[in-house]
This record gives sequence, C-alpha cells and structure tokens, in this order.
Amino acid sequence: MSTIEETQTLPTGTWGIDPVHSEIGFSVDYMAGTFRGTFSKFDAKVVDGRLEGTAEVGSVQVKDPNLEAHLQTPDFFDAERNPQLRFVSNEVSRSGDRVTIDGEITIKGETRPIELTGTISDPIDDPFGNERFGLKVEGELDRTQFGVSWNNPLPTGEPALANQVKLIGELQFVKAG
Repeated sequence: MSTIEETQTLPTGTWGIDPVHSEIGFSVDYMAGTFRGTFSKFDAKVVDGRLEGTAEVGSVQVKDPNLEAHLQTPDFFDAERNPQLRFVSNEVSRSGDRVTIDGEITIKGETRPIELTGTISDPIDDPFGNERFGLKVEGELDRTQFGVSWNNPLPTGEPALANQVKLIGELQFVKAG
C-alpha cells in the first residue's frame, strides 16, 4: 500500500509579519566558534503563497558596537550604497509541516538563488481575534558571491571567517483584515 503525501504551498490571501514574535538573523563560523547577528528592522509578507521580505542593513545587531559599525562598511554590507537585503520566493513546496522555498536573495546589489528549508504551521486563531501561522526556515550562501570577502588570516594562514553563512528566519505571519 502506498501513501501519497499532499503537497501544498504557503497559505493564500495576504499575511503580514508580526515583528515582535519574529526574528531574522545569520551565523557564520569564526575562528574557534560561531559569530551570530540579527536584524532589528525587517519586513515580510506572504501574498497568495508568495513570500517577500527585506531587512535594513543599518539595523544589524551583534554583541559589539564596533563590529556593528564594521558590518556597515564596504568590507561587508556596504550600508550606504546598499541599505537593504531582499528575498523573493519563486517556488514553494510543502509536505506536512516541512517546507522548501526556492527564491532569490539580494545582498550588496548582487542577486543569487537560494533555497530555504524548514517547518511551517497551519494557520491558527490567536487570543486577539487574528489568524496566524509560523514559518521557521534556514538557508546557506557563500558570502563571497555577493562581494563580501573580508577576512583576517590566523597565524596558520587559514582564514578566521568562513565563507558559508547560514541565514535563519523564525517568522509569524498575521492574516490581513
């Protein structure tokens, strides 16, 4: 007996991000550990199954203000010339609570394909009379493909900062009224 899994997409209609209960960030291997950051100003929406989002480069948060300032420079995000990161989905597939989102991400004016994978919840009614759903996704990219190539060699000559960066999104969307 074979089982056929139902494939769905993101919920239809218009859904806006709940920024209080959502987070967008990244992590990258650095020396003997992991360097993490988040963006405090971002926006995302789902319109008829299509996901779009932006993050303000100037809102990047890390544990050291000096590093935040360095991330704004042309060595990294080049915030003056490229104030936003952008993601747009092209195709979404879902099987149960698993989701795969193929799309394009733009960093420093360079647009490249990226695949995000993770989990999705079915819409629920919240205590405030709204309908919402959750989406947790991750994807990886090579930062050098976007012109982000700064590094600082270790005494061994190896780079201190890895090229592979993991993007992380924990998002809640609320259906527009």
